[in-house]
Amino acid sequence: MQSVDAFLLGRRTYVTHAEAFEPMAPGNPFGDVMNAPKKYVVSRTLDKPIWRDTTIIRDNVIESVRALKARPGRNILTDGSSQLVHALLAHDLVDELHLLVYPLTLGSGKRLLPSGVHSTFALRSTTPYPSGVVGLHYARQRG
Repeated sequence: MQSVDAFLLGRRTYVTHAEAFEPMAPGNPFGDVMNAPKKYVVSRTLDKPIWRDTTIIRDNVIESVRALKARPGRNILTDGSSQLVHALLAHDLVDELHLLVYPLTLGSGKRLLPSGVHSTFALRSTTPYPSGVVGLHYARQRG
């Protein structure tokens, strides 16, 4: 999180995060880290921001994200937001994937990667956790 200066989220993930982190008082280490970055939420239905320092992206999502990535700054983090991530992958706007794999079977669920999108990512690192969860870090291979 120290290298993140912006969150890019879909509306449902944004609302969940905003409700959890916006009320945290200054001085809460986790709240401070989550509330500090700028927020960009992709939504046509959100009337007004509910989390500090938020910009709502209503139209031209792909062009808006390209412009955001072209600005100087550090990293843009997307958490959850599966529909948004699928669109970003389809338009070659994802540089890295940080995935957590849980040793749990729930049946059907959301697809991690959209159908018809062919991208090449190289595994950079794996991190096993005592819970059995494994963190995977992939970086985009270009060329």
